[in-house]
Amino acid sequence: MRAKMLLTVSAVIAAALFFAACTDEGERPGLFGGGGGGVPPVPVFAVNTVVAAQGPIQDFIGLSGDVIASSTVDAFAEAAGRVESVFITIGQYVARGQAIALVDPSRPGMTFQPHTVTAPVSGTVVALPAQVGMTVSQMVPLARIASGNTLEVRLFVAERFISRVSMGLPAEITLAAWPGETFVGNVSEVSPTLDPISRTMEIRVNVNAPGDRLRSGMFANVRLITERKENVVKIPAGAMITRFGGRYVYVVEQDPESPEYSIALRREVTPGIMVDGMVEIQDGLASGEEVVARGQTMLESGVRVNVIDRLEPVGATPVAQAGG
Repeated sequence: MRAKMLLTVSAVIAAALFFAACTDEGERPGLFGGGGGGVPPVPVFAVNTVVAAQGPIQDFIGLSGDVIASSTVDAFAEAAGRVESVFITIGQYVARGQAIALVDPSRPGMTFQPHTVTAPVSGTVVALPAQVGMTVSQMVPLARIASGNTLEVRLFVAERFISRVSMGLPAEITLAAWPGETFVGNVSEVSPTLDPISRTMEIRVNVNAPGDRLRSGMFANVRLITERKENVVKIPAGAMITRFGGRYVYVVEQDPESPEYSIALRREVTPGIMVDGMVEIQDGLASGEEVVARGQTMLESGVRVNVIDRLEPVGATPVAQAGG
C-alpha cells in the first residue's frame, strides 16, 4: 500500500516538472490573470461620486416643547367654599366680568349667600380645574384664561447649549397636526437662571402662525438656528474621511498618463458646520469638483476608479413660512 502511494506521488511530481520544462518563460500566464511577462493588471475601484455644491448651510439646536398662551390669568374665588355650578368649558371665549362658577361659602351652622366668580380678563379658557362639588380655597384657581391670541413654545435648553442661545434667535417650528409645514418664530424670552435639578434653562419662542391653526397644548419640534452661512461649499458628510488626525476627501480627476481613465486623488480639507448629513468645506475643495461619496474607504491616492453612479448634490433644508 505504501509503495503504491509513493509511486503515485512520484508520478504527479514528474508530470509537473515535465509541464514546467515544456512551457516557454515568455508564455506563462501573468499574475492575477494579466498579460504575459508576469505584469499584474492595474486595479480599478468602483465608486459613487457627487459634485461639491455651493449654497447656504445652517447650524441648529433641536428641541421640543409645548405650545402655550403667551399671557394667562387665573380666576379665584373671593372666599373658600363648595363649587355649586360651572358655567364655562375649556376652549370657550369669555368676556371680562362673565360668570365662570358659583361658589357657596356656607359652613355647618353658618349659611352664606353663594357668590359668582367672574372672568378677570377677556380671552380663551385654557384650563378649568373647577369641578362641581369640589371644595376650593382662595388660593386655588378655578379657571385659567389666555388673555391674548399670541402663542409661544416653552422649551428647556440643556446646560451645554446655553452659550449658543440668545434673544431674537430665529426658529423653525413643526407640528404633527400640520405635517409638511414649517412655522417661523424667534426666541422671545430667556430665563436668567437654570433649574438646579435638571440643569436646563427655560426659554420661550413666539410663533408666527396665521389664523387659529395652532392651539395651546400642542407638541412642537423646534430648531433654533444658531448659525447660518451663505454660498459655502458643501458635500455629504459621509464623503469626508477622518483618519490619523486628518480629514480628507478623494477628488476624481482624469488620469494624466491615460486620459481614458479616471483617478482618485486624496486631498486634505478643513470642515466647518456639519448638520443634517452634510458638511461645510472651508478649505481644500472648490464648488463643482467631483468627490467620491461611496467606496472611498479602500482607496489610495492616485488609484484608478470607475464611477458607477453620480449622486445628487446636497442641498439646504428649505425654510418656508406657513401660509394662511
